[in-house]
Amino acid sequence: MKNVVVHVFVFLAGLLLAQCVTNETGRQSLLLIPENKMDSLGAEAYAEISQQEKVSSNAELVSKVVTIAKSVAAASGANLNWEFKVFESKTVNAFCLPGGRIGIYSGIIAVAKTNAALAAVIGHEIAHATLHHGNERMSQGVLLQLGLQVSDMALGDSKLRSPIMAALGVGAQVGAVLPFGRFQESEADALGLRYMMRAGYEGGQAALLWQRMAAAAKSSGGSAPPAWLSTHPPELDRQRALDKLAQELEVSLPQSIATTDL
Repeated sequence: MKNVVVHVFVFLAGLLLAQCVTNETGRQSLLLIPENKMDSLGAEAYAEISQQEKVSSNAELVSKVVTIAKSVAAASGANLNWEFKVFESKTVNAFCLPGGRIGIYSGIIAVAKTNAALAAVIGHEIAHATLHHGNERMSQGVLLQLGLQVSDMALGDSKLRSPIMAALGVGAQVGAVLPFGRFQESEADALGLRYMMRAGYEGGQAALLWQRMAAAAKSSGGSAPPAWLSTHPPELDRQRALDKLAQELEVSLPQSIATTDL
């Protein structure tokens, strides 16, 4: 049994070394899933969501959103299968699927209020795509599952097997999955800010967006989980981080597009 476990760990170590790539931020990123497979999964999920959600019929709004989205995508320099859709919903959210398929709910457009703030939303989602965060999450899930199976094998019939396995499950969720999710969100915030500023939008609007997001969350009466149990950083933490970074980037990146209401 011990030999089997050792061989599995050696295999996992080799897999990690073979599939690590350096992403745009300079960070080592683990991508186990072939990109063509991720693109296919993204296309399938996007088609399904487009069937389930109400696609906006407001041609003027859609045109504005897509124009902003295309300009930020072009500023990223990434050659992905970009698609942008606006969904009619009060949901204050946007999402990105592998391959560059992005959905923006009208609820978050209302909170954004300005074209630059919306560019910040879209830049964040585009960064998720260019950083291959979906692949990272799936790859992480594969490794966690393998790790739990190896631990199960190693513990055998030990009386401590059940409590240890339960602890490993909780530890994996709180200690790895959630913090990694928060890290991805912060990474996408920072790179998305660069994209929107490269496209000429005012970087300071990204911080103002999160100020409004915090106000919207408070007015909705919803209670957020503790930061360490959340997949997203607190809104005001994001506001402060983006405000600081925008000030640092102002000297090196263009901001030529006037900030106007949507």
